[in-house]
Amino acid sequence: MQIISSPLEMRAACKAYQRGNAQQTIGLVPTMGALHEGHLSLVRASRQRCDRTVVSIFVNPLQFGPTEDLARYPRTFQQDCALLEEEGVDLLFAPSPEEMYPAGTETIVDVPVTGARLDGASRPGHFRGVATVVAKLFNIVQPDAAFFGEKDAAQVAVLRKMVLDLNFDLSLVVCPTVREASRLAMSSRNRYLSEKERVEADALSRSLRTVESLVLQGERGTQVLREALQRELAHSDLLKVDYAELVDPLTLETLEAVELPTETLVAVAAWIGSTRLIDNCTLRIDGAGL
Repeated sequence: MQIISSPLEMRAACKAYQRGNAQQTIGLVPTMGALHEGHLSLVRASRQRCDRTVVSIFVNPLQFGPTEDLARYPRTFQQDCALLEEEGVDLLFAPSPEEMYPAGTETIVDVPVTGARLDGASRPGHFRGVATVVAKLFNIVQPDAAFFGEKDAAQVAVLRKMVLDLNFDLSLVVCPTVREASRLAMSSRNRYLSEKERVEADALSRSLRTVESLVLQGERGTQVLREALQRELAHSDLLKVDYAELVDPLTLETLEAVELPTETLVAVAAWIGSTRLIDNCTLRIDGAGL
């Protein structure tokens, strides 16, 4: 596995794969490091679909607010490299903030309507930072496909809109959420949790299963389902709800009713101590399969 920090060198290395008779396809897995099985499942999906797999590790300062956890976000670069080497990754792009945002950089990418919903409402500017860095990665790597997890469903909606609006020539592939044995969605931030907080965090996935069960029983009113979400989350004294919503998975607009087989995204975010976690499921005609 080759490790590259320069955007220019990264572009040249990727172009080399796409020249000549081989014209190999490239899959990109953007990450902020502190890798876990969820990230590795994206790497495996890329390796199955594409000839070459590129992973980026970059803790993007643009997507953190002034009071958020940029400084303490887990950084485990050597361990991450070993995991990616074992998975057969071809290129690791690990730039510094100065390489990604040289002095004088002022261009940003904003998806102002979709990006102002869910996490965008409670973390102003977050999705602007995400869209900007992902657009830069797409331009540097020029992938044929980029791989993201369903856990970040709001982020996926924003990036889908960006890809459509800016005519990026790639497939955005969304892979299933990977969960711990307790059903807690895997996240790099889970390592912040104490044992007690980890137990309490299971309320997020439990609330989603409650809604899924009600829908399978015939409930379609989003107000009833939203209240069920909130009741389940309220069982924990350690948990402070950020949002608990039922929305259109493409636009993130709040829905008045669940209309199967049209998909509905059930999304929750909550603070557990000082750690903010998210989770979601998509209601389909056959259930969400949590």
